[in-house]
Amino acid sequence: MRFTYAEAMTNPDFYLPLAQAAEKAGFHSMTVADSLCYPRESDSVYPYTADGSREFLEDKAFPEALILTAALGAVTSTLRFTPFVLKLPVRPPVLVAKQAATIAQMTGNRLGLGVGVSPWREDFEVMGVPFAKRGKRMDEAIDIVRGLTRGGYFEFRGEFYDVPAIKINPVPTEPIPILIGGHSDAALRRAAVRGDGWMHAGGDPEELDRLLDKLRKFRADAGTADRPFEIHVISTEAYTVDGIKRLEDKGVTDVVVGFRNSYDAGPDLEPLESKIATLEGYAQSIIAQAG
Repeated sequence: MRFTYAEAMTNPDFYLPLAQAAEKAGFHSMTVADSLCYPRESDSVYPYTADGSREFLEDKAFPEALILTAALGAVTSTLRFTPFVLKLPVRPPVLVAKQAATIAQMTGNRLGLGVGVSPWREDFEVMGVPFAKRGKRMDEAIDIVRGLTRGGYFEFRGEFYDVPAIKINPVPTEPIPILIGGHSDAALRRAAVRGDGWMHAGGDPEELDRLLDKLRKFRADAGTADRPFEIHVISTEAYTVDGIKRLEDKGVTDVVVGFRNSYDAGPDLEPLESKIATLEGYAQSIIAQAG
């Protein structure tokens, strides 16, 4: 089992020292959250809160995800970084490919590119991207990012993108894993068909079991069940050694752990020293024992 440290919507000055502390404590990776903007008015529904509310986001600081990833990579040497998740279809995929390839090359292949479809219609509107057919747009964007980041000339002719034969330089020495986030059937199928892994956004254990069953079926249907595949999970089981073993038995490869409720309204007032002590305590009681 690999262990990922999650922190988001905190003091931006904390991220670099937290990454260094997580690396020193023995975490394999760290997530990087993505948010573009705050619309004054919105009727969008957030799929991962009980009432669909997005009020918890108000005035939370979100450094741009790929810029933050590059900064974190510059002050660490082994820690991997995983955007959780980058809102891909609202961004130009050629630019994302260039950014991702640069980060992966300059960090020694320490990027796992988590991507998803934004739940906010407003993200599409402000970026000048149609909200309709966003899933198909996402599929094409994934193919473009993967094709360009592997090096050599690549061209793409699709419904939404028309990329002539181009190449980017530098590219990493290893393919960038593309991990698909989301709980819908469409997201699970996308992970099975196009992804190198799947990212779970939390929920009760029974729901996780249902999602994993669907994912196995979709991978079998797509003929991809034998390919290497990462499964990143948020679960209360990840906070005990026995729970880690149970998740391993379910095929989970990476657990994502955080130590506060990011959905709480208001600013995060916990001091940096307290955050570091907590992640170090988890590393001693769980990572060291589970290994």
